[in-house]
Amino acid sequence: GPRNRLCRAAGAAPPRRAAHYAKRKAWGLMSELHKFIFDGLPVRGMIVRLTDSWQEILKRREDAGGYPAPVIHLLGEMTAAGALMQSNIKFNGALVLQIFGDGPVKLAVAEVQPDLSLRATATVTGEVQEGSSLSQLVNVGNGGRCAITLDPKDKFPGQQPYQGVVPLFGDRHEKIESLAEVLEHYMLQSEQLDTRLILAADGNVAAGLLIQRLPVKGLGNLQGQIDREANEDQIGVNEDYQRIAMLAGTLKREELLTLDIDTILRRLFWEEPITRFEPLTPSFACSCSRERVGNMLRGLGTAEIESIIAERGQVDVACEFCGAQYEFDPVDAAQIFTHQIQQQPPTSTVQ
Repeated sequence: GPRNRLCRAAGAAPPRRAAHYAKRKAWGLMSELHKFIFDGLPVRGMIVRLTDSWQEILKRREDAGGYPAPVIHLLGEMTAAGALMQSNIKFNGALVLQIFGDGPVKLAVAEVQPDLSLRATATVTGEVQEGSSLSQLVNVGNGGRCAITLDPKDKFPGQQPYQGVVPLFGDRHEKIESLAEVLEHYMLQSEQLDTRLILAADGNVAAGLLIQRLPVKGLGNLQGQIDREANEDQIGVNEDYQRIAMLAGTLKREELLTLDIDTILRRLFWEEPITRFEPLTPSFACSCSRERVGNMLRGLGTAEIESIIAERGQVDVACEFCGAQYEFDPVDAAQIFTHQIQQQPPTSTVQ
């Protein structure tokens, strides 16, 4: 009703929802993402705290032995960063953050949908030492890469997902040990916007704070005409952004993991006028299905599937994200390829 519309316009939750939100928040049960702007300044921010959704991701991996602590830290930071980046760009499709490694972690993936449903997984093939750094996990020989993929929900015919790839080293090929720094470089290159990113994760919480300078010439940006030269002119020189980014940089890892969002924002920006918007609620969700697994098996080809069945009697597939098990016996497997033949369009060529 009118009262709820006023609440939303003011950035507050409607009364009934607010009471439910406050109760879950007090119990520390709910993941939350808050957007805010600094009144009168060309600076925006958002902060995310993943609790139940992050714990569910780790719980799904327990049957497979779980992750070593350094991998939990990396994957949690990736998941928090993915939520912030997805919320920042308002993209109607999946944002997929991947790290391809040349260390014991071969691949780490965090995927976030437009509604902030998310999932994450990592492939660990070698021994992970306690206290391993980012380069020791995924960039031993400077071959590690970070890829950000934007996969639209409603693709045009022939449309490919957009992907940007950045190395895990700096301008002088020095290894970067901070995922936040890697992603700051990416956003500077892709958007020509200064960004400060603080990330932290453990076995209970994955959290992040993003501060970004707003694009100049707002009308042009609303029309989809981003003035790259004007944005580049502002890189590193906007005093308001520099001041707020410096304040954000004082946030310690332990504070980000243990303090509630209200306390963090109050401690960091108590002198800055801030407008906050209605909080969003990230959640765990997996998009795997028997149909999608069947399509994957079809891509392997008949010979490969028949070989697996001859050896094991059936094909067993486990989802890397949620742990769901899919079994295909010989009849199931045959139907996969029968369905493919039925779907193929008739040929116009005379045989």
